[in-house]
Amino acid sequence: MKKRIDPVLVAGVMALLVAVPVQAQVRSTPFTLTTGTERTPEQVVTVIDEADLAIRVMPQTRTIAGDATLTLSFTAPVSQVVLELDTVFTIAAITVDGVPVEADDGWENADGRLTIPLYETKSAGDRTSVRIEYSGSPHQATNAPWDGGFVWSRTPDGQPWIATAVQGEGCDLFWPCIDHPQGEPERVNLHITVPKGLSAPSNGRFLGATENGDGTTTWNWTTTRPNTYAIALNIGPYVELTAPYRSRFGNTVPMYFWHLRTDRAERAAALFAEFPKMLDFYEATVGPYPFGDEKMGVVETPHLGMEHQTINAYGNKYELDGKGYDWLLQHELAHEWFGNQMTNGSWDDMWLHEGLGTYMQPLYARWLNGDRYMEAELATMRLTLRNRFPLVSGRVQDSATVYEDATGPGLDLYYKGALVAHTLRALIGEEAFNRSLTRLVYGRPDPRPGNFEPRYATTPDFIRIVEQEGRRDLDWFFATYVYQAALPKLEMTRDGGRVTLRWTGTAGEFPMPVDVEVDGVSQTVAMRGGVGAFNARPGAHILIDPQNRVLRQLDFVDAYQARQAESGATPAP
Repeated sequence: MKKRIDPVLVAGVMALLVAVPVQAQVRSTPFTLTTGTERTPEQVVTVIDEADLAIRVMPQTRTIAGDATLTLSFTAPVSQVVLELDTVFTIAAITVDGVPVEADDGWENADGRLTIPLYETKSAGDRTSVRIEYSGSPHQATNAPWDGGFVWSRTPDGQPWIATAVQGEGCDLFWPCIDHPQGEPERVNLHITVPKGLSAPSNGRFLGATENGDGTTTWNWTTTRPNTYAIALNIGPYVELTAPYRSRFGNTVPMYFWHLRTDRAERAAALFAEFPKMLDFYEATVGPYPFGDEKMGVVETPHLGMEHQTINAYGNKYELDGKGYDWLLQHELAHEWFGNQMTNGSWDDMWLHEGLGTYMQPLYARWLNGDRYMEAELATMRLTLRNRFPLVSGRVQDSATVYEDATGPGLDLYYKGALVAHTLRALIGEEAFNRSLTRLVYGRPDPRPGNFEPRYATTPDFIRIVEQEGRRDLDWFFATYVYQAALPKLEMTRDGGRVTLRWTGTAGEFPMPVDVEVDGVSQTVAMRGGVGAFNARPGAHILIDPQNRVLRQLDFVDAYQARQAESGATPAP
């Protein structure tokens, strides 16, 4: 059902909020400012069949008024609905199946976990409708997208320019949701009301705009199975560029780019011309663009960027860095496959989003310009690794733990994840690796438009797939590279004409083969039991892993990082 904000209703709600004592907290709670904490038993059995979100954005006061109707179904009996919504909002009204629920009836939003009692216990298969009307000043980002929230900005010519970026904090910063990767709604309808003259591009298909007669316009969108943090508000004086993309899979995907009117037109056009090239690469490497029946969309934002399903945020300012492509656009587009089509089962599996997505950058560099540009990107990534925490802990973790270098893998999710993927690709071969990506993303080896849906996946799922495609046991590989923090070390000893290689610092047996070059002649050394040997004349020049295929500890990199730490510098890719 399409729903538009009724201006009279909003005015009434705002008047009510003035009359009622404000109970909302001024600041968001620590619970609200992270995402992916363990779900309650009620949330585990609750499915959001549809979220109908009407949100009025008021730039002058930096406030919003929301009217959210959630249609829920249950897979087991429940006596209450449990959602998340930031405590900065004042809740004006809650109704369940049209019946008002008063605070005296027991609903509460302590710490941002909104708990609403049901008048009768719902059984498995039952459905209910919950409507929540709320308003207030949403949490403002301090350094989006890393410390996210609402971004209230101005364009170069002084007009409102607004965006949301809530990956690390979660959907509850501006709409009531199940703030967990597995809380994806089956469908979301968005009705975004903004001052007249501004555009509000958002997720999914555009259903039209309505002039409300009060100086505002409501922009209506609908999207299927969005990642919870991928719902996005983007508001500004945009110019729209559009063109069709003719996929190798036979369908046509509409491409859109919304950029500021103040941008240089030729720069916007040049970036838009990169869209089909990137789609060609991803479709050839992984599979069909997952949301072809909606759009491939990009919107310019006042923050750097974020992977919002079908409406990726772009704030790289058209900068050139010699790579031959816009790295930010390419990275965020990767998340349409690694993040939005395939969503991590929990935040502990986030390397499947960030690591595999980041690896697409050097692969794309090779696709465009050859091996030199791929290797250059991989070498720069190698200098950043910290190796303080494993990529995957094996336990439930929230976003704050995973993304902070002090408590989790942090940037290793991106760069170590990418280098692990590069080592895996070299080990099992490019074809098996690409087939593994396809199965991970789509859940099947033969994706075609219309025969797949968004899915969840975990690291064990990926291990099972690559073992099948690589036709070998790979538990040893993932035990060392993914579930262990430290990198393996390769030690070499020489005894006359005999050279011995030995893996140390591994999580058990580590039979990773190693290429060596002896006086310019290459060979592969099998490492059964983690040990291998070959012959070389005394004084011969030996080069280990000449193509840098195997991720391992390197003394010169450690020395470089130590010197950087002394100077207070941080290497960046």
